[in-house]
Amino acid sequence: MGIMRVKAKARGDSTDVKMLIKHNMETGQRKDKSGNVIPAKFLAEIEARHNGKLVFGASLGPAVSKNPYFSFSFAGGAAGDTLELSWKENTGASGTETADIR
Repeated sequence: MGIMRVKAKARGDSTDVKMLIKHNMETGQRKDKSGNVIPAKFLAEIEARHNGKLVFGASLGPAVSKNPYFSFSFAGGAAGDTLELSWKENTGASGTETADIR
């Protein structure tokens, strides 16, 4: 199961997207119960593509809250189309997921 929960809905000539990303977004400044610093681990980039075209992109940093939420619209898209969503952490980990437009 992916880390992204996405609802994409076509409305006329555009598509509205709501995206919740399940991620702790550790800043590298907090300490655990033993007093050890928790290493930084946060989403550095997210992108959404429709038919190979970038329709949303964001560069993030450690100041973004846990489980970030994004909402955006783009021109085009139709029910049955697929969005390709990708994310990359500051640690180098990355992933790609898909979501259907309704």
